[in-house]
Amino acid sequence: MIAKINGTLERKVPGEVIINVGGVGYQVFIPLSVFYRLPEVGGAVSLYIHTHLREDALQLFGFLEHEEKQVFLSLNSVTGIGPKLAINILSGIPAEELARALKEGDQPRLVSIPGVGKKLAERMIVELRDKFLTMPAEEMGRSDGSQPMRDAISALVNLGYRQGDAEKSVREITRNGEKTLAEVLKEALRRLSQ
Repeated sequence: MIAKINGTLERKVPGEVIINVGGVGYQVFIPLSVFYRLPEVGGAVSLYIHTHLREDALQLFGFLEHEEKQVFLSLNSVTGIGPKLAINILSGIPAEELARALKEGDQPRLVSIPGVGKKLAERMIVELRDKFLTMPAEEMGRSDGSQPMRDAISALVNLGYRQGDAEKSVREITRNGEKTLAEVLKEALRRLSQ
């Protein structure tokens, strides 16, 4: 199984690239979010790879960050979502935003992604919500947020509030600048108790 490729970017078009590794060109399917962050043709590139073996083909799917690959694999585990649809979904929504939508059960946001209908969005929420609620923030591509913000979310969850509600509330409170942990908690508790 191929897990990572380092080489020279030989060709890039939306949805796929060819990477030259020691004279061998590997075709790798990528989401648009990866395409826009790639170097110019001729530049060095390193992609995390998911190797998908079908009866008639061996396909490689590439990601710049390990976390993106983890979200792709989670999507791929949902009944009715294969690797191509998972790539299309990640092309229509950043991994971080997808994780947030799944955790919050935001069906309208999921339905707005090309290729995702109402039934598929419901299935994604049912099958992935718990997985994303327990997944560390770093694995969802989310390393943003100050320590007081993360502490506030953790405290609210420990008090019995849902993770998605806690994150949404803290995000709204801290949107206009840094606040102390005490200020964030006080305002979050006021909002969540309404």
